[in-house]
Amino acid sequence: MIPWNLLDLDSALRASWAADTCSPDDLARSGWQPENPAWGHCDITALIVNDVFGGDLMAGEVHSDGVQHGFHMWNRLASRIEIDLTREQFQRGQTVTEGHVVKRPPGPLRRWDEYLLLRNRVIEHLGFLPEPAA
Repeated sequence: MIPWNLLDLDSALRASWAADTCSPDDLARSGWQPENPAWGHCDITALIVNDVFGGDLMAGEVHSDGVQHGFHMWNRLASRIEIDLTREQFQRGQTVTEGHVVKRPPGPLRRWDEYLLLRNRVIEHLGFLPEPAA
């Protein structure tokens, strides 16, 4: 196995995001565009980063014009460093509240099919990913 780093994982994720792995809520809200590939991918991206590096899953509310429009997820590593590989998706003035730790959902996720599809695409780029965290 060839070693890889966070930059390799980031590149593989970015190459793997597509309309068919975007959150249905975000697709309905404003569609998916290749110019903003991170749109609608925060939850399953954070889960894949968690599969690889462990740590905590973080969540905050997304607001636009003072109205909440869902949630945003990212990662906090064991070192307490927070990593957000999808933050740039907010290009229309949205704000994200301070994060809090959320428990990883047990078993099949609400977006299990999209998660597995994204995971498999990332594996095609990297050759391997650890099994999902328990």
